[in-house]
Amino acid sequence: MLEEVERWLSTRSWSATERPLHRILAAKQRTGQTVSVVLPALNEEATVGDIVSVIRHDLMRQVPLVDELVVVDSGSVDRTSEVAAAAGARVVHRDGILPRLPAVPGKGEVLWRSLLVTRGDIVCFVDADLRDFSSDFVSGIVGPLLTEPDVDLVKAMYDRPLAGAAGQGGRVTELMARPLLNMHWPQLAGFVQPLGGEYAARRSLLEQLPFPVGYGVELGMLVDALHLAGLDALAQVDVGVRKHRHQDGQALGRMAAAIYRTAQLRLARGHLIRPSLTQFERGEDGFEPRTYSVDTEERPPMVDIAEYQARKAA
Repeated sequence: MLEEVERWLSTRSWSATERPLHRILAAKQRTGQTVSVVLPALNEEATVGDIVSVIRHDLMRQVPLVDELVVVDSGSVDRTSEVAAAAGARVVHRDGILPRLPAVPGKGEVLWRSLLVTRGDIVCFVDADLRDFSSDFVSGIVGPLLTEPDVDLVKAMYDRPLAGAAGQGGRVTELMARPLLNMHWPQLAGFVQPLGGEYAARRSLLEQLPFPVGYGVELGMLVDALHLAGLDALAQVDVGVRKHRHQDGQALGRMAAAIYRTAQLRLARGHLIRPSLTQFERGEDGFEPRTYSVDTEERPPMVDIAEYQARKAA
């Protein structure tokens, strides 16, 4: 491990318990910064309501840490929107944001568009499929942004159990993302959960970043933030255990392909030779190929979008 990374681990890796709520709130009042929490959601009616309820109870009613809580529905066919609204979130539909630009499927697309419908100085992203959710996931990663003025982006780190086994849930992280980061961006080798969906950042940073539209958004954001802000502007906070729905192996393969594509573009900014992935499923006549396209689109920095510029000027 690089000496720089060892130093970073000792100065930019914390536990959520190191910043009690009263200290975080005092920093928020002193600095006057506002906090937005965004849940990107696609068919998450089973979990989104509980997450919204916990955030509203713990961080909006009991203490005024979160100023707005927005669920961005990216085309759910279940009751995700109704459940989220009933729990107290403001629900916005992906296709209603920046309608002049047709939306494409993907998590990164939703996160990018969320910058247009939120106003917080700090934006905190939380996946909507978490179970046994704790508000530490929010306060833990927002805390350093309020107490440390030179920190711009904070990732959550946690255990990810799989089938009851601790630490086995990050399969794409261990097989794809971590090797890529260690080989090509070794300064980022200290991140425990580089692909985790729970992170917070200053709007002033997010609006300058391009957003891969799909699964590559987390890796792309880390790499681009490193180049734009430097390693010491990045941090991570231990928030305990993350329980969520795990995807099957083929879905993980498609995720890994998108992440590799994101890394490839950042390594070469060159032409993609074959932006597709073929997988196999057994059918009546043996193994049958299934070919999926790999996300090849990225959205530009939000600060370049005319509607966003107009809103900032208003």
